[in-house]
Amino acid sequence: MPTPSTATAAGRRRAAWVLGALALAAVAAVLAALFIGSVRIDAARLPEMLDGTATGPDAAIVLELRLPRAVAAFATGGLLALAGTLMQVLMRNPLADPYVLGISGGAAVAALAAMLAGLAAWTGFAALGGALLSTVLVFGLARAGPGRAPWAATRLLLTGVVVAAGWGALIALLLTLAPDAAVRGMLFWLLGDLSAATAGAPALALLAATLAAAMLIARDLNVVTRGEDAALALGVAVPRVALVAHVLAATATAVAVAIAGSIGFVGLLAPHALRLVVGNDQRVLLPAATLAGGTLLVVADTLARSLVAPLQLPVGVITALVGVPVFLWLLARGGTR
Repeated sequence: MPTPSTATAAGRRRAAWVLGALALAAVAAVLAALFIGSVRIDAARLPEMLDGTATGPDAAIVLELRLPRAVAAFATGGLLALAGTLMQVLMRNPLADPYVLGISGGAAVAALAAMLAGLAAWTGFAALGGALLSTVLVFGLARAGPGRAPWAATRLLLTGVVVAAGWGALIALLLTLAPDAAVRGMLFWLLGDLSAATAGAPALALLAATLAAAMLIARDLNVVTRGEDAALALGVAVPRVALVAHVLAATATAVAVAIAGSIGFVGLLAPHALRLVVGNDQRVLLPAATLAGGTLLVVADTLARSLVAPLQLPVGVITALVGVPVFLWLLARGGTR
C-alpha cells in the first residue's frame, strides 16, 4: 500500500506529464494552423518563415494572417477555459459556464449597437465595455437588498440568468431593427468569429497575467471547494477569495467575447474534461484547463476556415458540433464512475 508521500509524488509526476502533453499539443495545434487552410503552405518552410528569412506571399499569409489569428484563438480559448474553471469552483457546480453571469449578453448588445451605428472598427472595444458593464450590473444587483450576503453563489447565478434574459431580448430587438445587409455579419459575430482577431499578443499577455493571479489563490480555492463553512474554519477569507475569482473570471470572459464574439462549450468542456484526468486540485487544473481550452479553440478555428474553404464557418458552430457529443460522453462516463 503506497504511503501518502509516495501517492503525492506520483500525483505530481502525473500532473507534470499531463501539463507537458497539453503544452506539446498546444504548440502542435498552432503550428498546424499555420500551414492548413485554403492556401496550402509547405510545412518544411515554416522555420524560415517564422525567423523572418523567407519572403513572398506564403510568408505574408503565415506571418500577417494565420499566426496572429492562431495566437488570438489560443488566448481566447485559454481565457474562456480559465473563466469556466473559476466559475465551476465558485458555483460549486461542474456544469457552470463562463457566460452564466450574462457577460456575453452585455458584450453582444454593445457590439451589435456599434455595428448598427456604423462603428464596426470599434466592435471589440464596445463588446469589452458591454461585458464589463454587465458584470458590474450583475454584481451590484446581487448585492442589493438588506441583510444580503455579498455575492452569494446562488444569488449571483439567479441574477445573471435574469440579466442574460434581458440582454437576449435587446439582441432580438437589434437584429429586428437592423437592415438586411447588416444582419448576416451580426449573426456571424454572435456565433463566434476570429477572422478579424489580430490582437493576439496583448490577449496572450492578459491570459498569462490572469492565470498567474488565479494561481495565487489556487490553494484557497481548493479549500473553498469543501464548502464555505469549512473554508472559514480553516482561516480562508472566503469573501475576498470569491471576489478575486469572480473579477478574474468576468474579465477573462469579457476579453474573450471582445476578441471573438460568443463562443460556447470551451469554458464548459475543457475544465470538466481535465477534472476527470487530473482531479480537482486547482493548482493543476487551472493551467491544464487553460492549455486545453486554447488548444481546442485553435483546432476548431482551423477547421472553421478549412472545411469549406474559401468560405469560413463561425468558430462557435464548430465548438458546438464537437462540444455537444463530447460533453454528453464525458457526462455519461462521469455518471458511471
